[in-house]
Amino acid sequence: MGSQPAVPHTGLRPHASPAPSIEIEGGTTFHFIDASPAEALQTAREAAGGQDVRIGGGPTIVRDFLAAGLVDYMHTAVVPILLGRGVRLWDGLEGIEKDYQVEATSSPSGVTHVMFTRTTT
Repeated sequence: MGSQPAVPHTGLRPHASPAPSIEIEGGTTFHFIDASPAEALQTAREAAGGQDVRIGGGPTIVRDFLAAGLVDYMHTAVVPILLGRGVRLWDGLEGIEKDYQVEATSSPSGVTHVMFTRTTT
């Protein structure tokens, strides 16, 4: 494996105390803050110095950023496994498809890749 690019990352931990920063091989550092999605995005934009900002996390983080209208592009991998528990990604986001061009591609393994690209600003 090659080295990881040195890109600043900011993680959001809602309703939790900030965690210590994590540095991985190649110089990439993940910083965790306790902030609203808009505040976390602003902090990440400042750290990125004009480069793109990527948001990573589970369904709660993704849903919070989508609900706040802060996502321009999203790639979601839908895996056909029924677990019967967990957090539902789309709850409370009814009508969100009106703001995005949605493209889906299925793979032979059964995973469906769904890409959302913002159509309005």
